[in-house]
Amino acid sequence: MIRLFVRNLYLYLCIVTFFSNCSNNNSDNLILRKEDELMEMINAYKEKAENKSLSKEERLVEAANAFYWSSKIEDDWKKRKVQSDIGLVYYYMKEYDLFKKTNIETLNLAIKIRDSLGIAKSYSNLGSYYNRKNIQDSAFFNFSNAEEIYSRLDKDEKLNNDAVLSSYGAALYNLALLQRNFKDYVGSEASIIKAIKIFEELKNNKNLYLCYNNLGIISKDLGKYNQAIENYQIALEYARKMENGKYREIQALNNIGVVFKNQGKYDIAIENYDKALSYTTILKTKLKTKAILLDNKAYAKFLFGERQGVLESFLEPKNIRDSINHEEGLITSNVHIAEYYKSNDQDSLARGYALKAKEIAERTGSKKELLKSLLFLSQFPKNNESLTYANRYINLNDSIQNQERISRDKFARIRFETDEIAEQNLQISRENEILIIAILGLTALFLLGYIIFRQQQSNKELLFAQTQQEANQEIYRLLLNQQIKLEEGRQMEQQRMSEELHDGVLGRLFGVRLSLDGINQRANDGFTEARNKYIDELKSIEKEIRLISHDLGTETLTADVAYIDAVESLISDLCAVNNISFEFNNDEDIDWEEIDDQKKINFFRILQESLQNIFKHANAKSIKINFDFTEDKINLTILDDGIGFKSNKVKRGIGLKNITSRVSQMSGVVQFLSNKDAGTKVSVSVPV
Repeated sequence: MIRLFVRNLYLYLCIVTFFSNCSNNNSDNLILRKEDELMEMINAYKEKAENKSLSKEERLVEAANAFYWSSKIEDDWKKRKVQSDIGLVYYYMKEYDLFKKTNIETLNLAIKIRDSLGIAKSYSNLGSYYNRKNIQDSAFFNFSNAEEIYSRLDKDEKLNNDAVLSSYGAALYNLALLQRNFKDYVGSEASIIKAIKIFEELKNNKNLYLCYNNLGIISKDLGKYNQAIENYQIALEYARKMENGKYREIQALNNIGVVFKNQGKYDIAIENYDKALSYTTILKTKLKTKAILLDNKAYAKFLFGERQGVLESFLEPKNIRDSINHEEGLITSNVHIAEYYKSNDQDSLARGYALKAKEIAERTGSKKELLKSLLFLSQFPKNNESLTYANRYINLNDSIQNQERISRDKFARIRFETDEIAEQNLQISRENEILIIAILGLTALFLLGYIIFRQQQSNKELLFAQTQQEANQEIYRLLLNQQIKLEEGRQMEQQRMSEELHDGVLGRLFGVRLSLDGINQRANDGFTEARNKYIDELKSIEKEIRLISHDLGTETLTADVAYIDAVESLISDLCAVNNISFEFNNDEDIDWEEIDDQKKINFFRILQESLQNIFKHANAKSIKINFDFTEDKINLTILDDGIGFKSNKVKRGIGLKNITSRVSQMSGVVQFLSNKDAGTKVSVSVPV
């Protein structure tokens, strides 16, 4: 009985689906066309919103238009993706509240359609928003939710995409930083170890460096110095594997020196500081780092018992910090100089520098640095003033520890509540499944009753039909034969039309093509090159459409994806489509986060335009692209091994004019160097 019911229900659903598909088949193409036009309009609005030549108010209007029309997309999965991209437009415009609002809407939509990856991405973006606003409990809540979803998907073996795995690792890393800031070292270490496993699978040396560096900081703060050195050494190895990772090597060597200094191994600490200071070229542009290294080295010498020239060693980094207005560093410099004078029993000078450190710490709100200065001031001969500083130190220290304890408790409560909510959602999901099964069961029973009723009616009709069967049998045969003839005629007409299209229309099109080629071979009227150009242009239409479609469909980094990753993704994808090998290098000295957004957009568009020119004209087999940083200038070099051209004889098209215009907007210079059969080199130099 059950099997019969299931079979009948299956047949019923198949019939309904068939007729539904038949009725909607003609409208599907119209819907697709309308959706394509809608997406084209949304992308146009989004591109204008990214155009920094417009005023911010105009760009906000364009972004609002893009978001409004995105709400008209019928496919919720596509809508969620489009709205997430628009959210990134708001982020790059530094409209963080609109970025938050957009991500809340995409989160709700992702929850509605049960898009787990979309939910995790939205939570991660919200975590970045709250992190930027320094609302760390909310940042922790959202990163924790993102990590929870990624973890669950990972257990279900659904994370088989490198981009998704990278997002999972980034969420874990950001979560670990928050945990470490509030001294939840165990939780931070666990999160980092999970992230390391992901980045090892992805072979991402940069993120592995960051993870092991964070593990080193945790071990140092816990007083596990040998373990800290081991982690910093691993971080150093990954820095050496990175392209342009010299600056990371400097950071790792400094961190190793700090641990040896804390262990009292001052000579080894000084040795590591000297290794870091040997990177003179990089340190010319990294004055803050140079000052840290010089101050650390001077302090290690001071603790080692040296006094000759130590004051001058302290003053050099202090002067650098004065010149770049690095107030946090100035607090440290003043405290160290105060310690030096106190060791020489020059209490008046020592107290003066300590008071300067206290004043800067109070002005900048640096509580930990204020603690150092208060502790130092409380150590002078006992009087009312030193006692006041001691009391302030005790009160401030207790306040900081209490705040950290409250934050740890809050984070633990958030984690507990997150797990509790996840369990509640699971329970609701189970209840929903039971409800759905019950509804399906009732529907099936109704269908079964209806089928039985119809079967009974059919039996009555069959009894009546049997009495008429003999009389109608001949008519039925005639109608059947007529139908067969009609079907044969329809098939013959279909065959005729097919042959006509194949042998007639296509043949004529092919003949036109041969005629054009024949004219080109015979004619010497000066228009052969023009006709060849148009024929080639027709051949390249399909390729052009693919490239244009790819350009209109590119993503923004998430709050936590880097600009240079987007650049590399663009190059990789376009070269893959055109079957061209490439080499890409980026100078680590370029701090892209500090570069003006308009310049980054211009560099991105210059790359796009140059690659388009190479794909269309160069017949190149390989491309080499480099970003480097020299003398406060970012230099972009694009080199191909194509057929080249004689630059003094070729008229510059709109592509080269666009590149020249963008470089001019950035107050830079551009050179196009090429010779016939010797490749082409585009060199762009732009001041920071």
